[in-house]
Amino acid sequence: MMKVLVLDGVEEEGLKVLRQEPDIELDIRGKMTEDELVEIIGDYDGMIVRSATKVTARVLEKASKLKVVGRAGVGVDNIDITAATTRGILVVNAPGGNTIAAAEHTIAMMMALARNIPQACATLKAGKWDKKSFMGVEVRDKVLGVIGLGRIGSAVAKRAQGLEMKVVAYDPYITEEKATMLGVKLLPLDDLLQQADFITVHLPLSKESKYIIGERAFSLMKDGVRIINCARGGVVDEKALYEALKSGKVAGAALDVFEQEPTTDSPLFELNNVIATPHLGASTSEAQLCVACDVAEEIVAALKGGFVRNTVNIPPISTQALAAVRPYLDLAEKMGRFTAQVISGRVNQIEITYSGDLAKQEVSPITNSILKGFLDNILQEMVNYINAPVLAKNRGIKVIQRQMERNGDYANLVTIRAVSDKDEISVAGTVFGGHDIRIVSIDGYHVDAVPEGHMLYIPHIDKPRIIGPVGNLIGEQNINISGMQVGRKVVGGKAVMILNVDAYVPDETLEKIKKIDGILGVKNVSI
Repeated sequence: MMKVLVLDGVEEEGLKVLRQEPDIELDIRGKMTEDELVEIIGDYDGMIVRSATKVTARVLEKASKLKVVGRAGVGVDNIDITAATTRGILVVNAPGGNTIAAAEHTIAMMMALARNIPQACATLKAGKWDKKSFMGVEVRDKVLGVIGLGRIGSAVAKRAQGLEMKVVAYDPYITEEKATMLGVKLLPLDDLLQQADFITVHLPLSKESKYIIGERAFSLMKDGVRIINCARGGVVDEKALYEALKSGKVAGAALDVFEQEPTTDSPLFELNNVIATPHLGASTSEAQLCVACDVAEEIVAALKGGFVRNTVNIPPISTQALAAVRPYLDLAEKMGRFTAQVISGRVNQIEITYSGDLAKQEVSPITNSILKGFLDNILQEMVNYINAPVLAKNRGIKVIQRQMERNGDYANLVTIRAVSDKDEISVAGTVFGGHDIRIVSIDGYHVDAVPEGHMLYIPHIDKPRIIGPVGNLIGEQNINISGMQVGRKVVGGKAVMILNVDAYVPDETLEKIKKIDGILGVKNVSI
């Protein structure tokens, strides 16, 4: 029975898909402190949080069974992604579930800012009828600058166009074609800052986005610009914003997020031209149900080995793309295992080349499978498809990925070239008929070996009285040889022999094989 811990008041109705799984047990609790989590997290296979609970490196260190952390929402600032990745824990979120809620809140904040609605409401409730103090502006024909044209930014742009606003955007990861489809003009950031009457930010908090709206940005803006931030605290420099509001450079700001949350005493709250809400962007009943449903489905998929769409710490891949590369995942892992066991010395570089139709596919899952297979044999810690690239990097292994046109006789070919301080080897493999995996080349020597079970790798000189003595020594141990492949380039030159055997060949037998005249080495390989 797998256990999933659900925290922070995730919408119960959205957990139906988890409750329907007979081998998954739910444990639903409220917000938990780091110390509380550390005490219990070792019992759980999965975990769902919203924004309140912090999933720290210390928590993850104790999560011995944890396979996946789900964030019921978009932002994952409360989850230590690096620590999760290093420990091979998948992090998923629900980026689409609150898109409409966040976009609508952004538009609502912009309209409230333009017409001073919160201030006017507060004054009226305080017993004062004051029309003159709250002269607003129309949004029609104004320029809205959207910084970040992802799901939410695109939804905001669409709704602003319905208000007859001119929408410009900055997003270095969006193509001109995509922007044209949205009816949005892409601009460099400085140009956007100079042209916009309203600016709304829709970026995750990162090294690149932190304080993207800061002192320099404010200096480029129009006098009287209005700022909306319903994305992440820290994207806007609050100290610089305060000064810009005080000076009149910025006419007003609408904030749903803050650098420190929760907060009730920000200096910004002292200003009459600031309106604020306590991080309500996703706070609709519809959004909370959607994100709960979405993340619950991701948790089930992750725990049961299905396709996971919204991954945070590994590249996502479409169902179609996954189907195209899936036959090569098993081959890749076995090739990685084989390579690790036949190469000598400390590996410092792994070069992976994909040729044929594979060159047109998203091959990162295959690369991760190769690294997993390779590292499984040399590391004591757990290795999986998530942490394999990180572990390789931490060991100083440079991973190079190449894609090229069709290579030789094979419609698709995966080639691994590993380089160590003592050795270098290349191993190539392919899949026949969608399921028949083969190693077809070792260091350029043609073979047709099935990578499974126990194998012997024997480089040797191509001459008589090699194969027979090797077979006799193995037979003396009552070990059957189930398959044999020999590859050579020229008669009498170097050759390689691959044997499939029914059991592990003892070390003493390997030493005897090494003494056969013409044998250059021999290694046990277990796949």
